[in-house]
Amino acid sequence: MSEPTSTTSESTRAGGARILLEGVTKRYPGQERAAVDNVTLEIPAGEIVMLVGPSGCGKTTTMKMINRLIEPTSGRIFIGDDDVTDRNADQLRRHIGYVIQGAGLFPHMTVADNISLVPKLLKRDKSRISDRVDELLELVNLDPGQYRDRYPRELSGGQQQRIGVARALAADPPVLLMDEPFGAVDPITRQRLQDELLRLQEELHKTIVFVTHDFDEAVKLGDRIAILQVGSEIVQYDTPERILSHPADDFVRGFVGHGAALKQLTLTRVRDVELHDAAVAQVGGDEQAAIADARAIGREHVIVLDAQQRPQRWLSLRDLERPGSLRAVERDHDLETVSLASTLNDALDEMLTASHGVVVVTGRRNAYQGVVRVETIMDAMNELRAAADDAEPVV
Repeated sequence: MSEPTSTTSESTRAGGARILLEGVTKRYPGQERAAVDNVTLEIPAGEIVMLVGPSGCGKTTTMKMINRLIEPTSGRIFIGDDDVTDRNADQLRRHIGYVIQGAGLFPHMTVADNISLVPKLLKRDKSRISDRVDELLELVNLDPGQYRDRYPRELSGGQQQRIGVARALAADPPVLLMDEPFGAVDPITRQRLQDELLRLQEELHKTIVFVTHDFDEAVKLGDRIAILQVGSEIVQYDTPERILSHPADDFVRGFVGHGAALKQLTLTRVRDVELHDAAVAQVGGDEQAAIADARAIGREHVIVLDAQQRPQRWLSLRDLERPGSLRAVERDHDLETVSLASTLNDALDEMLTASHGVVVVTGRRNAYQGVVRVETIMDAMNELRAAADDAEPVV
């Protein structure tokens, strides 16, 4: 059996595809009001669009009609140039990634079997599937040798959610639908998963439709945000910058809530600001050389890195005066770090509990990149306020 034709060409599938909802309505029998009523919405290729609003506003129903887990009563839905309302629904879903809260992994299947589920349905070559599993595990920062043969019960909630994202990406779909995927994990894990999604998006440029109740999450992740109210009316569809600085009406102002100025920090990533250098030392390195390097740049502490350049802990110059202090350095699990994909709001949160006045920044595979200072955050906030005042509406 040949593989079903995708909604887009192979070249397009390497990135994202435009989604267009045109007059989409969903009516359930016996209900006077439509669950979704005549929604028209264009989602640009390669962008993350957040659907946010109170319970019952139709945001999840709207998203599920894109892959026809819920069949629209009327209207048309395009992915690329194809009207998918005429497609075979099962074939359509095999070319749309789908991530739900709690990952939804099959407990009797290994990690590798969970990830390879859709490629197997598409009759892809076994060796190609195996390579793809390892590639995706690497992509979500999980070691294939350590995780591919484990079962979901052996994983933490955050690890399961990473596997859920890897499974959704297995067939390289142009579109990824995410239904409150990080809602069931603790706040620290949630922040890390958000950062991981942003890092993945930098590499993959998928079109992502993401449903959330959390407006802060919408501001952090979204290129655009659609704010819905009951009756599936889209009250404002705009960039996070415009929604924070120019809310469309009182409903949006109430949804944004207090602290809009502070939320502006969520609009800037750590990678967008200048990082500063800290004094660094290597595990197994020379203590006296590390002390000399730190004093040369006026530092009283060094950040110790392992062989993979991953931050382990801060040590004072007094600590380094003890012979052998760098011989075996265990990781401080309370070390305050953020990633390049983190927002300045994340950095500020970490900084408030940091004891060194800075936050360590890591990149791919948690390698050290530099530090962020509070002065940098304050400068960025002033720039954001000025830019918001001059911003023009999205047409």
